Amino acid sequence: MFIQTEATPNPATLKFLPGRAVLGEVDAIEFRDRAESEGSPLAARLFEIDGVTGVFLGSDFISVTKGEGEWQHLKPAILGAIMEHYLSGDAMTDGAPDQYDGVNEFFAPEDEGTVQTIKELLDTRVRPAVAQDGGDITFQGYRDGVVFLHMRGACSGCPSSTATLRHGIENLLRHFIPEVQEVRPI
Repeated sequence: MFIQTEATPNPATLKFLPGRAVLGEVDAIEFRDRAESEGSPLAARLFEIDGVTGVFLGSDFISVTKGEGEWQHLKPAILGAIMEHYLSGDAMTDGAPDQYDGVNEFFAPEDEGTVQTIKELLDTRVRPAVAQDGGDITFQGYRDGVVFLHMRGACSGCPSSTATLRHGIENLLRHFIPEVQEVRPI
């Protein structure tokens, strides 16, 4: 098994491409600490490595975020854990949905059409590009012209995430939806 790695715009996150499906039908799942990883044998294995502070599973990639330590020391252990997981035949997750997927979304009923357009633009134009960088951005809410987005994986804590929100996503949404005035992270 050959696992490729790619740098992400977030220097604390590295993207691992196993060349096989990571998540099938589930879009993406984020584990922000060891306690959340109980639902995923792979995430639990990765959190056993000292220095790993976050795991994000995408459709065909795994993003790992580090706290302390250098990638040159962490990368071999992470590659070994991923390889060991695939060889074990264990499932990626216990089938539980992502705890952030559509949970606690907020918007007024009269804004449902606008929200559907926002979600469609995010799904077709933003999320595929962000996944290339090892992350994900999902809709959280809409109120008074302000779109609230949840940044996950490599996007969470990324130094360039503010620019991505302001110059990329906000401009895109404002172009197609004049009611949108601002985009904010949650």
